[in-house]
Amino acid sequence: MTKNQYAHQRGKIKDNTVKALVTDPLFRTRVERNKKGKGSYQRHEKHKGANRGESPFKINRLF
Repeated sequence: MTKNQYAHQRGKIKDNTVKALVTDPLFRTRVERNKKGKGSYQRHEKHKGANRGESPFKINRLF
């Protein structure tokens, strides 16, 4: 396979090559996270999964 070739997942293309390639997963719609602005905030990785969905009141109980 050369640099410009793409191994499509459509099987044997019979009729319309452009339609077959456009409906391939290569051209699926993607959702990109914003780097700046609305919806761009990401929590720090070290805090993820620390509580595993537990209530914050159950974690720091002393008695």
